[in-house]
Amino acid sequence: MKKLLALLLTLSMVFALAACGGNDNKPSDNSNTQTNTPAPDANTPAPDSTTPAPAGPVNPDEIDDTMTSADNKYVIAMVTDVGQLKDKSFNQGTWNGVKLYASENGKSYKYYQPANGDNATDEDRYQAYKAAIDGGAEVIVAPGFLQEAAMVKAASEYPDVKFIFIDGYPLSDASGNTLANVVGVAFHEEQCGYLAGYAAVKEGNTKLGFTGGGGGTNPAVNRYGYGFVQGAQAAAAEDGVNVEMNYSYLYGDGYSASAELQTQINGWYSNGTEIVFACGGSMCNSVFAAAAANNALSIGVDVDQSGESNTVMTSAVKGLAEAASLMLGRFYDGKWDEVGGQAVNLGVDDDAVGLPFASSQFEVITEDIYNTLVDGMKTGGSLEVKGEYDTFLAGGETFANVAVNFVK
Repeated sequence: MKKLLALLLTLSMVFALAACGGNDNKPSDNSNTQTNTPAPDANTPAPDSTTPAPAGPVNPDEIDDTMTSADNKYVIAMVTDVGQLKDKSFNQGTWNGVKLYASENGKSYKYYQPANGDNATDEDRYQAYKAAIDGGAEVIVAPGFLQEAAMVKAASEYPDVKFIFIDGYPLSDASGNTLANVVGVAFHEEQCGYLAGYAAVKEGNTKLGFTGGGGGTNPAVNRYGYGFVQGAQAAAAEDGVNVEMNYSYLYGDGYSASAELQTQINGWYSNGTEIVFACGGSMCNSVFAAAAANNALSIGVDVDQSGESNTVMTSAVKGLAEAASLMLGRFYDGKWDEVGGQAVNLGVDDDAVGLPFASSQFEVITEDIYNTLVDGMKTGGSLEVKGEYDTFLAGGETFANVAVNFVK
């Protein structure tokens, strides 16, 4: 699991295109399978589910989102989280890992989107799993904690199919037995959130903002935000300054850009906020637009979003593509027993979270400063970043140098 983020940073210019974006690629209907599959070239044999690995492009955006398998079987499937596949954030980052692995290893692949979009139910998600399994899926990658109930049902009914639960945890069946065909992959988002908050203040900003998706119910978003506050506090204490932070998840229930969110963030900037951390799917479109309109700064999330807006000072990234590819490798290398039924938690110890230093707009933070922070967070280091956020979100934690204004 080592060096995941090292690979991510090496490919930072590639994955800059996998940053947060709009709805241009959203399917025109709400079916639970992918749409607009191109017809195969009449002069080129269609690949089957075991086509030898091509040399293939490295850039995931050069790999088709749809393919046609000669045997009509798609052995690797992904069931999307809320929002569109090409959200250029969480879904797309995970999908890139699926496509890269499948392309490099000659596997057929297909994505499935639950019906009803952001309003998808557990049954909608289960039907997407069922469609994937009926389509030949041997292994299903599914990002987002909302997948839990549907995955429990599908994994219990189909024990021979393997499930990779991104931003997830081990699951049990109705009798309380651990499902050995599920691996839960989670990240220490609080660590890269901390790095982003620390950098924001060290770069001279004392009026910060955080806007997160999920209405306060998304664990990954909450860890990002809590880490962001802790990092800002550490930097402010070192510099002897006081920081004000607006902290909101009001408009993030659906993880989507909206006129209301853009109006809110524009108001923050107009009232002196200098930089806002956008955390939740295509919500970042609203923040990037407001930042550009006010000649202000923003912070991206999940993947390197520097290619989406010149307002992005840095991004709090996690190795979504690398984690998906890594777990697929465990399955196809015959090593599922190493991870099945277990929790895989990835953080700085695994080089799986951090900031894309090369593409960040830093004037104060040097590579030595950054590396010292990261090393301090690793096991045995002196820097503790807390991940349990419940007390913080309930307003029960105060900070000496950061005044947090919860905007609910």
